[in-house]
Amino acid sequence: MKQRPRGARRLSHVSRDGGVRMVDVGAKRSTARRAVARAMLRMKPATLRTIVARQTKKGDVLATAQIAGIQAAKNTPALIPLCHALSLSHVAVQFAPQRPDSILVRCEVRCTGQTGVEMEALVGAAVAALTVYDMCKAIDRDMSLEQLAVVEKHGGRSGSYVRGERHGA
Repeated sequence: MKQRPRGARRLSHVSRDGGVRMVDVGAKRSTARRAVARAMLRMKPATLRTIVARQTKKGDVLATAQIAGIQAAKNTPALIPLCHALSLSHVAVQFAPQRPDSILVRCEVRCTGQTGVEMEALVGAAVAALTVYDMCKAIDRDMSLEQLAVVEKHGGRSGSYVRGERHGA
């Protein structure tokens, strides 16, 4: 078995023998959890104008993507093998056009539980952006999904995290 470097943290999903495991959160106290993730979808300016004007042949792209993002967050454990099934109390997906050529996708997820909802927020933001791509790829194959990240997380033993703020190592 490999030795861990001194001071290195052990990954919670890796057992001592190097195998993969789902973390046991049974002894953890339930707390209010909240996470926000974002993604940037870049596109041609004409594509953004078409989406905002709701003039695509496939219908209201952002309404469809909003539903897809919510569904994705709810189904995260079916997609990410070691995620716990959580009873989500809130999922919100929002879009902010960033002129001239992109859409900022934001997904906020909340629950009261024994583990966080960062993965649900990330999956919700990613699938919402991918749905926009899918619905618009016929008019713009150069779109790209960029900057997928957790921007804030609250609750649980590790407390709060806000992207860009200094945190302990």
